[in-house]
Amino acid sequence: MPTDVKPSSRVRAAEELKQAALEQFATVGFAASSLQHIADGAGYSKSSVLYHYASKEALLEAAIEPAVAEFEAVLDEYLGGSGPERRRVLVDRIVDLLLVHREAVHVFLIQGPSLSELPIIARANTSVRRLAAAMCEPRESVADQVRLGIALGGAAFLLTAGRTFTDEELRPADEELYAALHDVVGELLAPTAA
Repeated sequence: MPTDVKPSSRVRAAEELKQAALEQFATVGFAASSLQHIADGAGYSKSSVLYHYASKEALLEAAIEPAVAEFEAVLDEYLGGSGPERRRVLVDRIVDLLLVHREAVHVFLIQGPSLSELPIIARANTSVRRLAAAMCEPRESVADQVRLGIALGGAAFLLTAGRTFTDEELRPADEELYAALHDVVGELLAPTAA
């Protein structure tokens, strides 16, 4: 199949609107975002947004569903696996997911509690709770539970909202972030000795 085939203008518009929405939701928050701001950010009219998505909630669902589905797959793989390297593989996959889906993960990790009535957020929140239960087994300390929250929430914040606090020319490249996040998140999620 040729790789140079351009997507149709409808598909391209839908993707551009999803990306503009993710950027809005991650930086100013879902509640503060409007369909008009999203349309303006993507270079489309508000009627174009409504042509592709029935509501802001439908746009949110379309925008973050790929990240939620990948997060669920990573979690299912972790829960179905065994062995001493299982936790390290999970950390590596979560860091990869954070980097690829940074805006979407920020929305469902940071804003998830306030948007819990939306089905896609409820689904993401359920997965985060499953991850926390799997990683913070009863034998693990409160400190390990705190590490999980700081590792996931802190990384999501760093990759989205936190980048706005640093001048663009001073921000580390994604390659540098990738290596540092693997190390730091891995350290944070390593269980302490009981």
